[in-house]
Amino acid sequence: MAVALAGFIGVTGAGTAQGAIPPAPGWNLQWGDDFNGADRTPPSAANWQTDTGHGYPGGPGNWGTGEIQNYTASPDNLSLDGNGNLRITPLRDGAGNWTSARIETQRADFKAPAGGTLRIEGRIQMPNVTGDAALGYWPAFWALGSPYRGNYWNWPGTGEFDIMENVNGINSVWGVLHCGVNPGGPCNETTGLGASRACPGASCQSAFHTYRFEWDRAVTPNELRWYVDDQLFHTVRQNQMDAGTWANMTDHAGYFILLNVAIGGAFPDALGGRTPTAATVPGRSMLVDYVAVWTRGGTPPTDPPPSGSSTLYARTGAGLGDSTGSAASATLATAGGANYDGTPHTPQVFTSSGITRTYNGGATQFDLFVDAGTSVGNGQQVRVSYDRTGDGTWDRTETYEYFATDPVPGYEHYTQARGLKSATGSHGDLVNGKVRIEVWNAIGTGASTLGIGNQSVVRIPFG
Repeated sequence: MAVALAGFIGVTGAGTAQGAIPPAPGWNLQWGDDFNGADRTPPSAANWQTDTGHGYPGGPGNWGTGEIQNYTASPDNLSLDGNGNLRITPLRDGAGNWTSARIETQRADFKAPAGGTLRIEGRIQMPNVTGDAALGYWPAFWALGSPYRGNYWNWPGTGEFDIMENVNGINSVWGVLHCGVNPGGPCNETTGLGASRACPGASCQSAFHTYRFEWDRAVTPNELRWYVDDQLFHTVRQNQMDAGTWANMTDHAGYFILLNVAIGGAFPDALGGRTPTAATVPGRSMLVDYVAVWTRGGTPPTDPPPSGSSTLYARTGAGLGDSTGSAASATLATAGGANYDGTPHTPQVFTSSGITRTYNGGATQFDLFVDAGTSVGNGQQVRVSYDRTGDGTWDRTETYEYFATDPVPGYEHYTQARGLKSATGSHGDLVNGKVRIEVWNAIGTGASTLGIGNQSVVRIPFG
């Protein structure tokens, strides 16, 4: 699902989930979601954030692709189905307006370990619609480089892996890499470097299929590989492009994963004429049984503080580290006049993994540089979460009272002195654990700025 313009890149109803995330012998599960839950409930907020509207705040319109739908968080468009699946359903109202849904992982650090391999996989049933009734349907399972989050104008340089795309109900899966510059460049933008094939056995629309992407740093040259039902159908190698392009795509904190069903836009238009049409049928859902991330071999892609250090800096690329990096900034999306006090809303997320440290009995401290410019009534908020064993469960989550910024340009200090609003769970020693910092606008109608690099610091209570 291309960000600037699309690269060329499931059954409606109950569907059949296969249960838990399947074992993958020889691989280490890093993260996953099998979408268990009651019918019409939202996907896990700990795992996913929901995109809404026609674009990111301050980003390109129509999500940069020309797609026409409005993304919502309504359970009519986005929910679990009660049968172990995520359900994304595009709908059309009486005036011809389309709605659908798009979610992305909270985590933005999925990366192949040095000398090892990353595997991102989903078992998905595309919307069960074909022919004229499918014109404009554009389901996708994909990943974007973490520096895109909060910037929205650095595509395609930071990288995009389209693991599964489909359009207009055609019995094909497309796998595409986007990189470099747009237009042209080593990835032939805006088309990208792609390949497609029919789904094995049953059609893409009539059954679940497993779509997998691998980023292999254990071979020379490094490889990117795309599979459907374990059958390899596309490969891109490091030596197909210049070193700088490859480095810009891979030498950052990692990737976040997205799932969505768009309607219309550059890719559907390219393969089916102007879409959707009056014949396009709404209400055909994409079902997702699970999404999971594994690694194999190499050194885990962690950025932990050195032994004895408890000071972490929010850094470019959504990481937390013991070194400051260069001064930079990240945009906090507007609350749009709504009240998100206590509930992260399109937050900036920073993480550090692989931390082994002893709890010292103290409390979290932080000093975040925030600025709302001339906006009146803005308030920023932070949530700090601790996963003690790195198993994906947040054992301790602390949400602090929001900080009301003044309408005078210039950074202000937001610290733990604002007070703890709520806390769940308890502290304990970190053994290969993880720390996550989420910062967002809790109130107000304008965007805010978060200073990162050497400007915002968090001190965790571990020795």
